[in-house]
Amino acid sequence: MQTGNVTTPFGRRPVSLALVRRQQAAVEIKAGKSAEKWKIFRDVSAAMAPLGIQSNSLAVLDALLSFYPDNELRQDAQLIVFPSNTQLSLRAHGMAGSTLRRHLAALVEAGLIIRKDSANGKRYARRDDDGDVESAFGFDLSPLLSRAEELAMLAQQVVAERAAFRKMKENLTICRRDVRKLITAAMEEGAEGDWQAIEDIYVALIARLPRTPSIADVNGILEEMQMLKEEVLNRLETQEKLENPGANGAQIEQHIQNSKPESIHELEPCSEDRRGAKSSKPTRTEREGLKAFPLGLVLKACPQVSNYAAGGSIGNWRELMSAAVVVRSMLGISPSAYQEACEVMGPENAAVAVAGILERANMINSPGGYLRELTRRSERGQFSLGPMIMALLKANGVAQSRVG
Repeated sequence: MQTGNVTTPFGRRPVSLALVRRQQAAVEIKAGKSAEKWKIFRDVSAAMAPLGIQSNSLAVLDALLSFYPDNELRQDAQLIVFPSNTQLSLRAHGMAGSTLRRHLAALVEAGLIIRKDSANGKRYARRDDDGDVESAFGFDLSPLLSRAEELAMLAQQVVAERAAFRKMKENLTICRRDVRKLITAAMEEGAEGDWQAIEDIYVALIARLPRTPSIADVNGILEEMQMLKEEVLNRLETQEKLENPGANGAQIEQHIQNSKPESIHELEPCSEDRRGAKSSKPTRTEREGLKAFPLGLVLKACPQVSNYAAGGSIGNWRELMSAAVVVRSMLGISPSAYQEACEVMGPENAAVAVAGILERANMINSPGGYLRELTRRSERGQFSLGPMIMALLKANGVAQSRVG
């Protein structure tokens, strides 16, 4: 039975408290525990990234396991292997000595093996009169057995994350295709609206995707691409309703961004009935069209609002709404105007609207009057946050590219 004691490395190699804890954990393996060594190796291979090891480290671990005679690692067995560096190098596909030592240290650092050094640093086994190994000095494989369940869970987590990442990339590919073809169809068939500006937003989104994107990169672009798709579909749906004879021939002009800074439309490029407003309030379904967008996306479009939050940063919607109250006061928007916006739009959307107004405060003559106008248009179902956010994202992107 491999009981083992806490030992320190030979020579100049230092000892750490983490190493001591790993040796203690190896001693406390549950009695009778066993695990198939190559299954553990496959789990380690799958969990290579979170363990912080490289493929050469796996080659060295594979070589070490090949020196263990049995197929199963058992708690009551001798779990120390003691090959020389020459033997290890041969089984690790001729790995150079310096590389071998570096990856042995990486396996120790990752808590997958433990050094059991002799007095002179040599690796060997001392046998009793019956030829059984009495004590051995080399590399202890017991951490692999001790952490077998943990390594299996790590491997499953990595596999699940890879599957989720693959699905996310597939969703982004499909969404990109949909947006691209919808924009092309709108342009070719002469749909009303500034589709070139929409296409510019699409191209800017694609340009932000790195050559080797992370999960966070893909997720962020996917959220914005889905929002852009929703906006394109909303515009096309509005166009279809206007072409219906039952729409009383109403003409709706759509804007991405008005050239006149003082205009009421410079932030909100949603469609508006130029010949008259609806007299009735929107239905529940129409009101549900005003939904809060992802907070991260809002903060990208409206970065200045974070300066008015406690601590200078915003981590949730409650903090954004609190910051919006400060901005409301700073811009001179009356409490009644903001309260009305909250009642009509919802508190989250009202906070986003105020954050958007802050971004263009130098272009708006009356922030309070502007918010009241957005509220009235929301009540008539003529205002959407999507174009506002998209216009601000585009403006911020242009500013960043000029700075760069």
